[in-house]
Amino acid sequence: MGLLRQLTEKPWLPQDAVERLHAERAIAAPAAKIGLRFFLAVVTVLFFLLTVAYAERMRFEAWRPGPQPALLWLNTVLLILGSVGLQWARMAASRGQIDGVRRGLIAGGFFTVAFLAGQIAAWRQLGGIPFFDMASPAIAFFYLITAMHGLHILGGLVAWGRATARAWPATEVARDLYASVDLCAVYWHFLLLVWLVLFGLLFSGNGNIDLLLALCGFR
Repeated sequence: MGLLRQLTEKPWLPQDAVERLHAERAIAAPAAKIGLRFFLAVVTVLFFLLTVAYAERMRFEAWRPGPQPALLWLNTVLLILGSVGLQWARMAASRGQIDGVRRGLIAGGFFTVAFLAGQIAAWRQLGGIPFFDMASPAIAFFYLITAMHGLHILGGLVAWGRATARAWPATEVARDLYASVDLCAVYWHFLLLVWLVLFGLLFSGNGNIDLLLALCGFR
């Protein structure tokens, strides 16, 4: 530690200024936030590769577009409301309003669970249609991509549960509660953005095929 301290010394600055600078950086970029950013980068690459694989498969002549469950539109609205709920909790936390944090968390969790239930219902609808064919690449991609997205939301609900458990007995918004709510809100907004891109390009109809191929560099 002594050698490290000597190597990182900045003699041209007052020592108290150096320590203050380090403290400000620690507050601005806590380890959890940096870890979340890294994780979101990995998840972005994962869904991007899935989208490219989907577009690559579309180029074959045997490609047959899959059915588009109308329920996905309702599910999209539910996920938007879930993200709004988490943003509500985040804003309330920044103002120190513990009641607002609780209401926002409950609303975000409720609409998120409703979204997952709606996705399962869409799966069941898809499985019950007369011309259902498990060998269809479009339907296989639908199950794979929506399952991956749903699993990431389930992981987010674990963090949401921890934040909710902290919020309920609290009488004020402590720093750890604010950090938990802030990270949850960022994660929810990210998953909403991912879903909007996937839904807009892959599952909302066949009118975006040319755009999808162009974005993936196939046209």
